[in-house]
Amino acid sequence: MVSMRALHHPDLASVDLATLLGALADPVRLSVVRQLARAGGVVCGKFEALSEVSMSTLSHHLKVLREAGVLRVTPNGSFRRHELRADEINERFPGVLPAITANLEIPQRTGAPA
Repeated sequence: MVSMRALHHPDLASVDLATLLGALADPVRLSVVRQLARAGGVVCGKFEALSEVSMSTLSHHLKVLREAGVLRVTPNGSFRRHELRADEINERFPGVLPAITANLEIPQRTGAPA
């Protein structure tokens, strides 16, 4: 049996708005948040539209989101399930999450500066 170590999830009372927004300041992480907002929870390896991102890069982005209090990770068999901490975020920062996910169409990077 594989044992998964417990992951730290910060108390949102200790997270400031700059930390939360900093974690969301990346197109990949915004894609993750959008999918979690839509799906409710996703097992690692099942994130849609992130095929261009390596698994190690995705793991890094998930860690950034978890450490900023954006998502919660729970064991699900031999996998980890990622869920958006929407209720907690909305209580701590009313209106921020709906504003971020309302019309979240993330432009593709073309390599040229905008």
